[in-house]
Amino acid sequence: MRRCLTLSLALLHLGALAAVPTPQQVRAAFKPSNAQLFDRHGVPVESVRIDMRARRLAWTPLADMSPVLGVAVLQAEDARFMEHGGVDLRAIGQAAWDNLFRERPRGASTITMQLAGLLDAELKASAAGRNWTQKFNQALAAREIESGWSKAQILEAYLNLASYRGELQGIAAASQALFGKAPSGLDLAESTILAALLRAPGAAPKAVARRACALAGELKLRAPCSSIEWQTEVALGRPAGAALKAQPPQVARKLLGQDGQGGQDVRSTLDAGLQRFALESLRRHLRELNDRNVADGAAVVIDNASGELLAYVGNAGRGEVDGVAALRQAGSTLKPFLYELAIERRLLTAASLLDDSPIDVAGEAGLYVPQNYDRQFKGYASVRTSLASSLNIPAVRTLLLLGPERFHGRLQDLGLSSLKEDASFYGPSLALGSADVSLLELSNAYRTLANGGLYGTVTLRPRPPEQKRRVLDAGAAWIVGDILSDRGARSPTFGLRNDLATPYWSAVKTGTSKDMRDNWCVGYSSRYTVGVWVGNFDGQPMWDVSGVSGAAPVWRDLMDALHRDQPSRQGAAPDGVVGRQVRYAPAHESARQEWFLRGTETALIEAVAPERRASKIIYPVDGSILAVDPDIPAARERVLFQAQAGQGLHWRLDDAALGAADAALAWRPAVGSHRLDLLDANGKVIATSRFEVRGNRASVADQ
Repeated sequence: MRRCLTLSLALLHLGALAAVPTPQQVRAAFKPSNAQLFDRHGVPVESVRIDMRARRLAWTPLADMSPVLGVAVLQAEDARFMEHGGVDLRAIGQAAWDNLFRERPRGASTITMQLAGLLDAELKASAAGRNWTQKFNQALAAREIESGWSKAQILEAYLNLASYRGELQGIAAASQALFGKAPSGLDLAESTILAALLRAPGAAPKAVARRACALAGELKLRAPCSSIEWQTEVALGRPAGAALKAQPPQVARKLLGQDGQGGQDVRSTLDAGLQRFALESLRRHLRELNDRNVADGAAVVIDNASGELLAYVGNAGRGEVDGVAALRQAGSTLKPFLYELAIERRLLTAASLLDDSPIDVAGEAGLYVPQNYDRQFKGYASVRTSLASSLNIPAVRTLLLLGPERFHGRLQDLGLSSLKEDASFYGPSLALGSADVSLLELSNAYRTLANGGLYGTVTLRPRPPEQKRRVLDAGAAWIVGDILSDRGARSPTFGLRNDLATPYWSAVKTGTSKDMRDNWCVGYSSRYTVGVWVGNFDGQPMWDVSGVSGAAPVWRDLMDALHRDQPSRQGAAPDGVVGRQVRYAPAHESARQEWFLRGTETALIEAVAPERRASKIIYPVDGSILAVDPDIPAARERVLFQAQAGQGLHWRLDDAALGAADAALAWRPAVGSHRLDLLDANGKVIATSRFEVRGNRASVADQ
């Protein structure tokens, strides 16, 4: 009964033998465990492991393997390979005889039979080995393979499909991982070690060395066994896959993914040379900044017209974080969009004067007191100077003029998808970049400026031309670009000579986040937009890193490389933008040629004299929350009430007269809620500020 069942199973398998694949089908189905990313020219850029079940490299033709490898493998596994037709009856008989007298049975599988087991999952041996039905079917499959394959094709497929050690599958992966070379370069000693592994891939190094040494003797190899033992110990002692480690894989993982069976190569928009240059530049600069506690960096290069990414370096420092996609605090890099919106809405011009003096802004989180980077104030500064020199106080005043909601909506229109909270969540600090953004989306927003206000998406894969949509006014975008390219307007903060001052036309802005955790440099030329970020992904602050010493040198390296052989010139002013000579009275800034949206141009910018300004309470602003300082003696602590245009006016606090408002008035704080009124000579309320003092100390208000 058992014999009939076995025969029936064999006949069933025999009916399926027509499905034995051809050599061409086997080779086509073979997929490396790493997928390869190619650049726009077909040049390899990076690879990434996407099949975690085994480590395979590309299929290796037999002609590309060392001849001594085949000799060693045939000697170890199938000495009569060239003579039999798939099943070696002589070897089977010898194995049967030997097994009568051996504790450990000896197999007689030919290379062709082993290949059949590799091609058919039903013939794969279990931990206990193959049963008689599997062995019989394996022999039948081997005969079928031999009838349609050449010996060279059988040996080539076997060496490419066999497992050698751990996860290493295929001769290319084994040769590279164990010996650091291609299969074509294997010598006889290395070949004996690989051949010895085929019989027992998981054997101890000493056992592998003994078998390799015996095999070397059979092949009359002159190398001493001690040498083979040493080579075996070194090869099998290497960390798994150490020789196959790829470059930082952030962009490859983004395109190739980590799922699937491997081998899915992708052509990208990247430029391999520029990609390498960006990585090298970042690494070199991070080494230079090492003593300033800067460890990580990222960079992107975008083609302005197409949105194609030419370089994408996710992290040139330590760790695996993709710095191009990670969200980091934007710092001053959002200011160009703030001023563009104010110019577009004709609330300001590039020549408008802004007050760069201390300001306190009440918000939901309490009192917001912005400071400039250098902790100094310049009095009056034009929009051109305020933006190019990255002054903080004018930016906050501009946000209050526009309204945070309007600016917040504009940033979302520019593709900054990370601004998911409403405008009140960020408050006035949104003008100074308190929001978290990604380098990719921020750089693409600058690309919108470069394209005259037309927004489009970016891509890592080739695609047809994209239809862009208008987000910014073309004239206002051009004026902002002109400001960002003005090294003279930039000089009060950055000086005239720095990495932002390129010999070709470019518009650029730096930014540094709170506590120096992020440093940015983003800018564009007539053809490209480049964004660079440096900092620490673990949140540590950098030490003494400025806008021009952090990310700017890498930005300049990339821009110089892009424009080594091609110029960059500013485009002509669009329709609706006019130039006018302007002067200032008093002369807060020098007379100059300035650009305006038609209808907003003026020849004279005159600051309003203090006596002509509207009367108002400067401090404390309405809604302020103040706190007593327990470290200051109660008798000495004071709050200064300040008014603008306070001549002839006086103060009233909680219905009690305090005195004249023409100068700052020092008030000893009392815990509780208060109402401060600014009154004219007739007792009419000109302005009111309601504020609260918190703390553990109560006192009677006095002067």
